[in-house]
Amino acid sequence: MKKRRILLLVNADLIPPDDLRGLSEDEIEACRTEYNVLSTLSNAGHEVRVLGMGDKIGELRRVVRDWRPEIAFNLLEEFSGIVTYDHYVVALLELMRQPYTGCNPRGMMLSRDKVLTKQILAYHRIPTPRFHLFPWGKAWREPRGLEFPLFVKSATDDASLGISQASIVHDPERLRERVQFIHEQAQSDALAEQYIEGRELYVGVMGNERLTAFPVWELDFGKLSDVQAGIATRKVKWDPAYQRRHGIRTGPAGDLPEAQVARITQLAKRVYRALHMSGYARMDMRLKADGSVFVLEANANPNLTYGEDFAESGDVAGISYEQLLNRIVQLGLNYQPEWRLFE
Repeated sequence: MKKRRILLLVNADLIPPDDLRGLSEDEIEACRTEYNVLSTLSNAGHEVRVLGMGDKIGELRRVVRDWRPEIAFNLLEEFSGIVTYDHYVVALLELMRQPYTGCNPRGMMLSRDKVLTKQILAYHRIPTPRFHLFPWGKAWREPRGLEFPLFVKSATDDASLGISQASIVHDPERLRERVQFIHEQAQSDALAEQYIEGRELYVGVMGNERLTAFPVWELDFGKLSDVQAGIATRKVKWDPAYQRRHGIRTGPAGDLPEAQVARITQLAKRVYRALHMSGYARMDMRLKADGSVFVLEANANPNLTYGEDFAESGDVAGISYEQLLNRIVQLGLNYQPEWRLFE
């Protein structure tokens, strides 16, 4: 691939060091994604400059104006401490006519809003669990038409924030307690959806117009599923010691008939298009014992850490980590926002 000037956008507190030696395990984990992307792009010959984004956009405008990067590689997860504001930075890049990697602002906004996502999926007849929204700051109203058990989570946060075994509730009293917990801890709307018992599947998708789906990936709960419900709690997803203790791992989904894999893959692409996504994304699904599949969430710009689900599923598909990042860069350069119609 042609060598590029790349502006790497990261959260202000996640600026990667030049070398990981001497850092604690916690310090390494905190910025592993940023370090992996920076070191890989640099080693591939690209000229990479890192910009830590806090709550000011002036520095971004100055760097884009003065350095004139060919593309901005977007690793932002929030802006000004607000997770739902990350798509505004991408919108600003479009206003500046600056190419960027990952999803466009509309796709980011739609997929970040879990309720809006579900409404769009329902319109397209894409199966997703029935749900009820409990707005933050509003008086409690018991939902109608939903059967227990229910799964309660934040309507906006990701990375399994606020999710634990207590997220599954079996009666109105526990539902009210958990909704209150989400309101207080996440300070966001709470979403209660019907709990789908089954296998946890992920599908990575890349592309703008023509889409590529990675192999179907599965979160195997190991011994944990013998004593607890198989759900992706924060410990399950991010605690290595907890994962080793219970034999939790991720990998290619086994024992799926080819026809089932084809249906799941096609479903992932339908979700991607329905939400107007671009660049790359990961679809989270549940596969019931009867073979039916439900879409749980769509994640724009998923975790790009080397060795994690998205990169690993790409590797199984024959795409190395360096090739994956280069493809993401090329997709960003090829994306056609409205401003390019007036060039």
